[in-house]
Amino acid sequence: MFFLKSLPTRNVLIEYKKRFPNMDIEAVESALNLLRQASLLERHLDAYFSTQGLSQLRFLILIVLDRENRKASLKSSDIADRLDISRPVMTRTIQALEKAKAVRISEDEFDGRAKVVSLTDCGRSILYNSLPGYYDIIRDFMERNRDSTVS
Repeated sequence: MFFLKSLPTRNVLIEYKKRFPNMDIEAVESALNLLRQASLLERHLDAYFSTQGLSQLRFLILIVLDRENRKASLKSSDIADRLDISRPVMTRTIQALEKAKAVRISEDEFDGRAKVVSLTDCGRSILYNSLPGYYDIIRDFMERNRDSTVS
């Protein structure tokens, strides 16, 4: 999350450019605006997911499992790699999703040490019920910020 609420003015960036000649003012300005917009969107999504009994991470795990529906299940380590999160965080989150009956955890038939995770009907229902609001938030956010987005 990006916490800088008040972005530096162009004059401030010009002053930094004097001290740091390799600085690209336009690139820094664009990146800071992009980070700020992404942070605002993330906050909107966090608030929405909390109304759905989800977190962004739980939502993303359900998405990964759903989009890979050609496979019956995925190893939790594969899900962690797709989301770029640590194994311990993945383990705790998947256990919480199992407790909520959104996923099923079972032994890998080829590797007894590994666990595989599959999406349950309940999990798919939770995901599909949350997707319309998720897409609405993204659409509304992009419409409000269309002129300020970086191209």
